[in-house]
Amino acid sequence: MWLSLAASVALTAGVTNAPPRFLALGDSYTIGEGVAPNENWPHQLAAMLRAQSIAIAEPEIVARTGWTTDELSATMDVHTFHPPYDLVTLLIGVNNQYRGRDLENYRVEFRALLEHAIALAGGKPQHVVVVSIPDWGVTRFGVESGRDVAQIAREIDAFNAVAANVSTALHARYVDITAISRTRGNATDMLAADGLHPSAAMYARWLPAISMAARASLDGG
Repeated sequence: MWLSLAASVALTAGVTNAPPRFLALGDSYTIGEGVAPNENWPHQLAAMLRAQSIAIAEPEIVARTGWTTDELSATMDVHTFHPPYDLVTLLIGVNNQYRGRDLENYRVEFRALLEHAIALAGGKPQHVVVVSIPDWGVTRFGVESGRDVAQIAREIDAFNAVAANVSTALHARYVDITAISRTRGNATDMLAADGLHPSAAMYARWLPAISMAARASLDGG
């Protein structure tokens, strides 16, 4: 079972003066492989919002390096959540692409994940922000991998098109950071030590786009 939403709402209804709660779902790009915990983009986003006098709690992160859609889903099915969350973000799919998973299978599994995320946001899709998959093909690891980086880009664009279409259909917000990831994506200061994952500086470059959607979500717009 995903959750008993009515029971969870009842438990949290009496809580007052608590800052809005933030749940971040994903894989290595959400947990921040290769950077300090406070340098991943969910923590940077929370810090940015607080600096702008927008109250937000520290993010609750359910993410792990290497996860595909089905692996995130399996963990969410057994994880103890405390809904409703005021902001839920979802960034997943790069490992589906990396492993050569089927695009239509991604569509089905991504939709189920997004529906679950919306349920965790109290059934309010406007409080859910989907973040696009960055392009790992432009990184030092990608360039040196021997794989066709143009094909990687095409496949990531296809996965992102699915995520965008599903987000629109379910009325969630969608943020495209892929173009940003392709600009200076191979620069040393934009990469973690492994040459694959983003550095804190690259995550910071994503923040203006993500924070705009997050602010709109927290405003209820």
